[in-house]
Amino acid sequence: MKISFLLQNAYGIGGTIRSTFNVAGALAARHDVEIVSVIRSGEKPRLNLHPGVRLRCLIDQRPDKGADLDDPLLGQDSRYIPPVEAKGAHFSALTDQRVAAHLAATDADVVIATRPGLVMYLAEFGQDRYLRIGQEHRIYGTHEAAIRAYQDASIPHLDAHTTVSEADAVTHREQLPGIKTKIVCIPNGCPPSEVEPADPDSKLVVAAGRLIPVKRYDLLINAWASVAAAHPDWKLRLYGRGPEQAKLRAQIDRLGLNESLTLMGAHSPIETEWAKGSIAAVTSREESFGMTIVEAMGCGVPVVATDCPHGPGEIISDGEDGLLVPVGDSDAIAKGLLKLIEDDELRRAMGAAALVSARRYAPERIADAYLELIDDLGGPRRTGDEQATATTRPARPPLSRRLRRTVGRIVRPLRRQAAPPREKKVLKDIVVRKPLRPVASCRVNSEGDIVVSVDPKGVSGENLSLTVTRRKENKPAAVPLKPPSEADAPWTAVLKRTELRLGEGRWDLHVVRADDRARRRVVAHLPEGRRLLTLEPLPGSPFTWWIPYSTVDGYLALRAWHRDGHAEARALRTTEEALTVEGTLYGAEFTDGKPAPALVGTPRGEAASEVTAEIEILNGAAFRATLPYDRLRAARTGEESATWDLALRLAPDAAPIRIGRLVGDIVDRNKTDIHPTVAGMRPYFTVTSDLAVTATGAEG
Repeated sequence: MKISFLLQNAYGIGGTIRSTFNVAGALAARHDVEIVSVIRSGEKPRLNLHPGVRLRCLIDQRPDKGADLDDPLLGQDSRYIPPVEAKGAHFSALTDQRVAAHLAATDADVVIATRPGLVMYLAEFGQDRYLRIGQEHRIYGTHEAAIRAYQDASIPHLDAHTTVSEADAVTHREQLPGIKTKIVCIPNGCPPSEVEPADPDSKLVVAAGRLIPVKRYDLLINAWASVAAAHPDWKLRLYGRGPEQAKLRAQIDRLGLNESLTLMGAHSPIETEWAKGSIAAVTSREESFGMTIVEAMGCGVPVVATDCPHGPGEIISDGEDGLLVPVGDSDAIAKGLLKLIEDDELRRAMGAAALVSARRYAPERIADAYLELIDDLGGPRRTGDEQATATTRPARPPLSRRLRRTVGRIVRPLRRQAAPPREKKVLKDIVVRKPLRPVASCRVNSEGDIVVSVDPKGVSGENLSLTVTRRKENKPAAVPLKPPSEADAPWTAVLKRTELRLGEGRWDLHVVRADDRARRRVVAHLPEGRRLLTLEPLPGSPFTWWIPYSTVDGYLALRAWHRDGHAEARALRTTEEALTVEGTLYGAEFTDGKPAPALVGTPRGEAASEVTAEIEILNGAAFRATLPYDRLRAARTGEESATWDLALRLAPDAAPIRIGRLVGDIVDRNKTDIHPTVAGMRPYFTVTSDLAVTATGAEG
């Protein structure tokens, strides 16, 4: 049986794309499965797709090279899709044309449309020779009126329509009485997590999703103000991007939560980030399903979620594997978070229960539900002979007897006269090996070493090694790749932090085969760094730290720091009068000499002079320093802005030790650890994650 999913754009990272990829992959183990992406916007999908699933597109809109970028039909309105849906999903006269042609020609036995506009197309252009199934990934009452009206008119022309919650299936049946279309609930599929389960002792709360009004992250931020006041050692990370980002950033600045609440930006795959937390938060006013809830639970993280329509209440068993709180109530959200923060055993027990509960949504189970639905609808409508004809090339007509004789008269003499092949001399030892296509995950272990696991399907040969090479250099450091001890197990290499000292910079990973000197960069699968949240740097000098990550183009890399000394900025506090830094000194020691150690602000350029401030040594390597803004203003030589790089000077003749924020799992602090401008002064972290402060020239 051939099953075809019709997807708007398979090159994003949204929930509909994730669930489609998951279920298509599970179905591909037993059936012929394809995903037809109406639009292609990238070179390759950003999410992992099962190799058994074919992916093709109808309209190529890749930047600068898409074959359809200049098609005039792109600028013409769709005749079949209401404007609000057409604008949001880029439907046009060209999508009308291409989708209609596809649905007329497809040899699929089942076509599944995954969003309202595609459901409308399937109703308009679909054929009786295959089953037509629509999907609803939102809630019945949340669609704009025109979309709702068009979709309601389309659903009766389908064989089945699925919702992701039972409550919404009931609503659909009530709103569409008497139709023959079968309406059933089939939730989204979410595969078991491959990452190491979350640590219930982690003092981190994680939230993830589009930064849009329906998610009500403003409530979460208000709730976090109460939580942070009671438990300042706990942190909240919010992953995602969207139109609400600037508004949420302003709210964080206003509440002074910059040091405990971080906007992390989008991250894919998100499961490595769920596993860093011990609690997840979902504060939406509505959730059609709640894919993020299942994903977090699948990493062993209990979820505090608003009991909104319709998904959370069907996924979470309140008090067993998570907590449900009233919708729109920031105080209730805070109380739910505090309940789990303050009860270690409850948090641990709920995390274990969440891990078990998430298995209900394994893609194999969801695939079974679709196959059961297809059987209930009568199965494929083509006969077995018709299916075989559609998937088998027609037999070539036999040659005539006369043509065979003619060919024989020509070929037989040539065969008799053919000389035996010469024995190879120069090329006799040449062996053509399969090309390397390494894909790897990595995990930081309890010792701080990075264990790299390379998928065996992408490598071949015997003498393999893993190399790390600093960018713009050609001096790789090599580590042996150990072959698997059993079939399908990964090749492994261990980057030991006590042995491998990497200079400061970014390092790329390659697999190298000694036999033919083949070398290929490693594609990232799951770079895990949750143990970096609690790991401490090695004692002594130099200070070293490294973080594995996936590059923007999907390769596995390391960000490394290597310094004689480093002052880690554990906490920053800004007031109208001063900047206070609390931190820990690594790779050096404070002394009792005179003069005392000082904080030093070194100016960039000629716009200012050097400034200093006293250091308070708290205990051992811990310190606190307060830099009054009046000193910065007095050090400026003009009205223009000025910037100072901050460091510690332990003795008058000692080299400065930069203050920065390097320890942890975040690769680019300049993108996440953001502080507002106060009294004309803005502290920030540079591209090397070092601390600087800028006087903008304007107060307030």
